[in-house]
Amino acid sequence: MAERALIVLTFAAAIGSGVVAGIFFAFSSFVMPALGRVPAESGIAVMNAVNITVYNPGFMALFMGTAAASLLLAFGSYVWWDSLDGKLLLLAALTYLVLCVAVTSAFNVPLNDALAAADQGSQQQADLWVRILNDWTFWNHIRTAAALISAIALTVVLLHQNGA
Repeated sequence: MAERALIVLTFAAAIGSGVVAGIFFAFSSFVMPALGRVPAESGIAVMNAVNITVYNPGFMALFMGTAAASLLLAFGSYVWWDSLDGKLLLLAALTYLVLCVAVTSAFNVPLNDALAAADQGSQQQADLWVRILNDWTFWNHIRTAAALISAIALTVVLLHQNGA
């Protein structure tokens, strides 16, 4: 019974990690470069709008639901600890939790919040916009890679468990 639940949870986390990786990849590969090509006030306005609308039930369920699944998988990895699968589960879970969720909380969200709080048209806002285009995007690359690595590791576990 525990193994069946672990497989279902691994599947859900693999899908969640993959979708999150895709969202972050979109930002790294074309959204942020596009925002950097328009006048700063337009890019800032769009970024602030995105940062408000991202707090919606669908994205939050996906992002935080995958985090919850990852936390459960970290604890559940002991079920298969004697095989590579247990170690891959722990790797996938910690990669998502630390390099995706914690990086978001420590780097991306504070930059978003600072940009939103800056006075429109101020030098502070202009400086923050440069940091968003550089630092925020750098950390987004890290989040993208982390979610992708997690999805891949979880998929390998599912393949092993299925005898592939």
